[in-house]
Amino acid sequence: MQTQLGHLTYCTNIHAGEEWRDHFQALKSNIPAVKERLSPDKPFGIGLRLSHLASLELGKADNLRDFKQWLDETNCYVFVINGFPYGGFHHTRVKDQVHAPDWTTQDRVLYTIQLFRILSALLPKGMHGGVSTSPLSYKHWHGEDTATRQQAFEVATENILKVVQELISIRESTGQVLHIDLEPEPDGLVGNGPEFISWYLHRLIPQGTRYLKKHLGYGEQKALSALREHVRLCYDVCHFAVCYEDHAAIIEELEAQSIKVGRIQISAALKADIAPNPTNREKAMKAFQQFNESTYLHQVVARLEDGTFKRYPDLPEALDDMNNALTREWRSHFHVPIFIGDYGVLHSTQADIEEVLNLLKEKTFCEYLEVETYTWEVLPQEMRVPMVDSIVRELDWVVGRTK
Repeated sequence: MQTQLGHLTYCTNIHAGEEWRDHFQALKSNIPAVKERLSPDKPFGIGLRLSHLASLELGKADNLRDFKQWLDETNCYVFVINGFPYGGFHHTRVKDQVHAPDWTTQDRVLYTIQLFRILSALLPKGMHGGVSTSPLSYKHWHGEDTATRQQAFEVATENILKVVQELISIRESTGQVLHIDLEPEPDGLVGNGPEFISWYLHRLIPQGTRYLKKHLGYGEQKALSALREHVRLCYDVCHFAVCYEDHAAIIEELEAQSIKVGRIQISAALKADIAPNPTNREKAMKAFQQFNESTYLHQVVARLEDGTFKRYPDLPEALDDMNNALTREWRSHFHVPIFIGDYGVLHSTQADIEEVLNLLKEKTFCEYLEVETYTWEVLPQEMRVPMVDSIVRELDWVVGRTK
């Protein structure tokens, strides 16, 4: 739906299901009720999540026709797709497999192109559209050897460029501007804002310029323009908050380098001050323990007494180091509901969302906002709210801060 800061939606990865019929049923069960309460008389945007299997099924002509008809009947539209999780995302152990297959594989290329073809068929006239994707790979799959990691970067970037070539073809035939939105995540091969900017400037642009010259005969400036148009950042506030990012500095650097933000994913992590006092430290650790579940990765970044950081690949490893006397703060990757700021001993990084939205008010660097809270089914029971109520509260909370 339209707000003063742009189009706002929520990502449908909150809903379980991997087949298209499950996806579609979840949309029909939830979207009309959400729309009725938030946007009864105006179009309502959908941030669509499609598994690989669902993308193949929706790509069939009959299914695509039926879905487009439903969108018309409900006055809804699709303008962004979440293309990060390829396979099972609910009711299964996901953990680091959320990155699989990664961008070193052709499976990831074909899946992403399929999503773009669907988005091209669904996108309203006059709008640009984006597909978010993983940060190339999971860092720990490539060891500590520099040469091995550089090889992964080269292959993954080459595969991203194959998608860019497809997006150029779509634009030439339809006029649509479609962009792939890379989503940095802790322990991703591209793990945070500075790493994304470095990859973009020192890997994507030089490698992409050579690629587009070879395959399309582009000159340097035309290639640079195409790369900046079709490859953008997915600014996930939760991920950036876990990494203690300086939002103003990152956004300023993106603008300075003419790197576009394809969407802002509005999401919140968990955090807590870790006091030197053993009693208060124990309370914080016990509070984190109730979020130690086995489905998703919950990377932790600890701020130490001297201002440096210590990183843990998942919450269990952090809990094993709970008695580290140098720790002063923990931030954990756990997409908690954004309308809750206080969890007792723990807090959310809600303030980071407010900061990013305030920066957006000062300078419009993105016009697509997508709430992404997907940990619904693994939240402690007492924190759960009926699904539609939760979605409405989250979107309503954002709307109140766009004014």
